[in-house]
Amino acid sequence: MQSKTSFSPLQFAKNKNAEFYKVLRQRVNTYFKSKNISRHANASMVFKTICMLALYLVPFVLILTAGVSSWWALLLWATMGVGMAGCGLSVMHDANHGAYSKNPAVNSFIGKILIILAGNPANWRIQHNVLHHTYTNVSNYDEDIAPPPAILRFSPHTKRYKIHRFQHFYAYFFYGLMTITWFINKDYVQAMRYKKLDLLKTQGLTFNQHIRNIIVNKLVYASIFIALPFIFSPAAWYITLLGYLLMQFITGFILGIVFQPAHVVPTSTYPLPSESGDVDADWAVSQMYNTANFAQQSRLFSWYVGGLNYQVEHHLFPNICHIHYRKLSEIVKATADEFEVPYHSYKTFMGALKEHTIMLYKLGNQDAAQAVH
Repeated sequence: MQSKTSFSPLQFAKNKNAEFYKVLRQRVNTYFKSKNISRHANASMVFKTICMLALYLVPFVLILTAGVSSWWALLLWATMGVGMAGCGLSVMHDANHGAYSKNPAVNSFIGKILIILAGNPANWRIQHNVLHHTYTNVSNYDEDIAPPPAILRFSPHTKRYKIHRFQHFYAYFFYGLMTITWFINKDYVQAMRYKKLDLLKTQGLTFNQHIRNIIVNKLVYASIFIALPFIFSPAAWYITLLGYLLMQFITGFILGIVFQPAHVVPTSTYPLPSESGDVDADWAVSQMYNTANFAQQSRLFSWYVGGLNYQVEHHLFPNICHIHYRKLSEIVKATADEFEVPYHSYKTFMGALKEHTIMLYKLGNQDAAQAVH
């Protein structure tokens, strides 16, 4: 994306396996109609929202009011990190996809939870909804496979540096820095890039409006989650600082190990567009090749990560609330088998992380790093 001066949308082939997604959509529509249920959140989703916000905010209130002045305060900060990641995975994510509610105002309100997670909703929607979901694993389009190139290599179509030979060891540390970079500089860098690519219009924003929103968001976040603990927490300043950094590291680490094993794995194909800007694959089928599920039988894990262990279903139907993914996976798997389309799924979360680590090694030690099919 960095080398472009304007955004040129890619066209996916419409004459290759197009029937797969057409039939799949019909079957999913029939499922909701026959069950007479909404595609959006239900009472259990509202309960989860309360739980995740409590996991994030209750420890914060205790840090300010409970008089914890020892190293035990770090436990509260660590708990906040787990809650912060949970809010992003299970709540904010659905809302910013428009999947939480059929009411756009509700989605917008809940999506703004990202502000108290140190991020910016508009930037997130451009990076995630517009670029990642549309162009999954397409180099120069999907920013999720475009980490700092001198540190990490997530695509076989990007330059390999000597340091990448060791990325399967150190990558997980850098995952832990994800959210702190959001707060420090990433939102501003993205704002400049999205202005250059003329992508801010997808959010109905001018550049000045966007920058103003980012600055206000940062001030709100810093006033609450940085200033207040240093002012009111009885813990020593260095405990508070260490605690804040620990919270951010835990959050980024969790987000990294949940999202990356879904796409940066040996089964991914990393499609390349032609010179005319076309991808020789149906969009939905490309999603199936470049997305993987994991730990589908672990309900507690799935509950915490917002159903994002069902990444296949999420990528095919991002506007459906994740509480439905487990049931939808049966329909998707059966339809994929019928049309001889791959359906990648790792039995366990640790198995998915192992495959992700293998792919990191391949990408760091092989220029081509051909995926396995």
